[in-house]
Amino acid sequence: MTVVSTKKNMENVAKYADMLSAMGTEPRLRIMQLLLSMHPDGLVVGDIQSELDIPNSTLSHHLDKLKNEELVSVRRESTFLRYTANTEALQELLQFLYAECCTRNKAVKPQAIIQICK
Repeated sequence: MTVVSTKKNMENVAKYADMLSAMGTEPRLRIMQLLLSMHPDGLVVGDIQSELDIPNSTLSHHLDKLKNEELVSVRRESTFLRYTANTEALQELLQFLYAECCTRNKAVKPQAIIQICK
């Protein structure tokens, strides 16, 4: 492996570790699950709050953390903020995990991943 590819791999590992860390709390994982269930439309903050019963200030903190790691996207609609799951970032994360666990050493068979997704 070259120095350039090693450095790129280390950067990717750090990036994906941050993404996993951002989803590593129960409220944030619930937010991601909810936003994925409402994809592609997403939800406005008030709907997320009422669905998950998370106090507004706490919800804002969690959404900011997910946004900073590019796991969610936000857009303004009049006076509302609409959040959507960034499925491209999640797909990239899953591809990274899949490549390492399922293709190199065959720890998990690719068919098992496909069955999980159905």
